[in-house]
Amino acid sequence: MIEFTKMHGIGNDYIYINMIDRKNQVSNISAFTRYICNRHFGVGADGVILIKKSTIADIKMEIFNSDGSIAEMCGNGIRCFAKYCYEYDIVKKKEFDIETLAGIRHVFLKIRNEEVQQVTVNMGKAIFLEKERTKIIAKDWNLEGMKVSVGNPHFVIITKNVDEIDVEKYGSYIENYSEFPDKTNVEFVEVLGNMSIKMRVWERGSGETLACGTGACAVFAVCYFNKLIRDYANVYLRGGPLNIRINRASEEIFMTGLATKICDGTILDYQV
Repeated sequence: MIEFTKMHGIGNDYIYINMIDRKNQVSNISAFTRYICNRHFGVGADGVILIKKSTIADIKMEIFNSDGSIAEMCGNGIRCFAKYCYEYDIVKKKEFDIETLAGIRHVFLKIRNEEVQQVTVNMGKAIFLEKERTKIIAKDWNLEGMKVSVGNPHFVIITKNVDEIDVEKYGSYIENYSEFPDKTNVEFVEVLGNMSIKMRVWERGSGETLACGTGACAVFAVCYFNKLIRDYANVYLRGGPLNIRINRASEEIFMTGLATKICDGTILDYQV
């Protein structure tokens, strides 16, 4: 039996497994992830996040997309991860460091009555992989977007009327486009004002999700450096808003949002 906790950050839901507890050992994490994330035959989630010991930070986070592939970083996932670590007495601090494949991320917890209300994450600097926009001929639509990394790859497309875009059609096409040998996350963005952005996201390895924290940071970075928004803005995703701001001096991006626990449970390990 594997014990788990299901949590979500504005609709971006993950299964959390405490691997520090020796009884929670999974035989094949990729296969298990595909099994437990299935919304019809499993618990259902956008991915699985493992809690492990770290030798370079307070705690270590490992992320697997719903298709079993490894993800470097997850903005919504790390907020819930921080809440889990505090409320389950793994790291009893109001701010601490988390090791990820994208590097160490520092988190700040807002706590009330021993419950984590919201989390702010220093997401580091956004790295533009190309200075110019990249053109992609996607079936019946010629697209222009910018390649940017926030610990994981994103392709940000500024457009209009994001609610009318066929995200599955174009997102899946761009994710697997030859321009991206390691695949990519894809964001469709509508700038509503100099402090407001609306976006939809196609996540690499998961499909369209209700929210993507790293995607929101990538979108903010593209809009900010193209002088479309101020140094802070609300990013509206299908699952809810995130507040994103940038430190002008260091260019570090800070993301603030909710983290919500859904339930605890147990499930049989998937045997392959």
